[in-house]
Amino acid sequence: MEPLFLGFASVPLIILLVGLRIPVGVAVGLVSFLGFLMVRNLNVALGVMRETPFAFANSWDLTAIPMFLLMGAITTATGISTAMFRAARLWLSALPGGLAVAANMACAGFGAATGSSVAASATMTRLAVPEMLRQGYDKGLATGVVASAGTLAALIPPSIMFVLFGIFAEVSISQLLIAGVIPGLLTAFAYTAMIVIRCWLKPSLAPPLSAVELASLKADRWSALRDTWPVIFLILGVIGGLYSGLVTPTEAGAVGAMVALLLGLAQRRMTFAALFEALRTSMSTAAQIFFVGMAAVMYTRFLSLTGMSGFLEDTFAPYADNPIVIILGMAVVYLLLGMFLDPLGTMLITIPVFLPLLNALDMNLIWFGVIVVKYIEIAMLTPPIGFNIFVVKAAIGNQVELNAIFKGTAWFLLAEVVVMILLLSFPQISLWLPNLMN
Repeated sequence: MEPLFLGFASVPLIILLVGLRIPVGVAVGLVSFLGFLMVRNLNVALGVMRETPFAFANSWDLTAIPMFLLMGAITTATGISTAMFRAARLWLSALPGGLAVAANMACAGFGAATGSSVAASATMTRLAVPEMLRQGYDKGLATGVVASAGTLAALIPPSIMFVLFGIFAEVSISQLLIAGVIPGLLTAFAYTAMIVIRCWLKPSLAPPLSAVELASLKADRWSALRDTWPVIFLILGVIGGLYSGLVTPTEAGAVGAMVALLLGLAQRRMTFAALFEALRTSMSTAAQIFFVGMAAVMYTRFLSLTGMSGFLEDTFAPYADNPIVIILGMAVVYLLLGMFLDPLGTMLITIPVFLPLLNALDMNLIWFGVIVVKYIEIAMLTPPIGFNIFVVKAAIGNQVELNAIFKGTAWFLLAEVVVMILLLSFPQISLWLPNLMN
């Protein structure tokens, strides 16, 4: 059987295996092993399987992942999400759809402190959605905002997705992390604008607060803002350290985890049990990510062996002068895969396929990294899987139907279309801060 045919056949085979509920890492690794077996022989396949874990784990940049995960787990355990939502609620409630806007901004802040889309969506669902439902908010709006805003954690530093992309693409992880700042803020403000306009045009979506209620909220604004200083300190410390070049991504994660722990102890919110749970959660998640990453390295080597990279380069060479066509074509691939695969699996399956093509076309990989993470962020909201939507559904239980959550997120997907048009039309939105670092 032709190696090139095997390379192309491997992609739908992996999707089929994942669809049969086989874990992504196992599916990718198994297909890669069988590929080496068919293209070469059993000794080569076993040799690659034996060598890959050591070659993958040998990357120092990988240590940023468990550090960022630990920082997020400690931050979650200390309960800073409550302070974030309370402050946002007190300051933004006067706007049309004020509680939804507050949930959006609190999700962005909490995601920036934890780096976890799942944690941001699940936590804010428990905090913000019951409050919005009590105030008479539309169920789709109440749940759609936390499902959508939770995905901002994939874009705003610290982002595990950017770390993995930087390792596989061999580009600066610091620049990738900083490149996500403005697109992340732009997305958060696009969500806010959409919420305010919708609720202004149709007040029944979010009944406004009375003058008495607004007056009572104003009294506590400054005290609530003071409670958020640890989060702001942590976020600005990590981003500022990366931007200034004072710390590497790994050092930023380690410093962030240490600062989060010290803040939790100083506020008497960190117990031994909470610390143990944070360590357990971060180690478990890191092990899962590393397992999938090792399988992706095997898959990269298999695709190189089949000649698939060279074939794609030759096929798309005529479009080198019009990279937007290629980027839009990749958008279709990411959105389709995102309907059936989890975010990590989607990225690690596609990077080995697309990177050689992008290198051949001399495309800016920092900009492309932002675009990839945006595609994955959008895919976390698209049916039938809609990863974050099911996270919200699990957290809210039977109070809101799954249909209502999907309908609510549809409006946020429209806002994403606007943001993507801006990012594709004006690459400097993503590249301005990384260029200043240079």
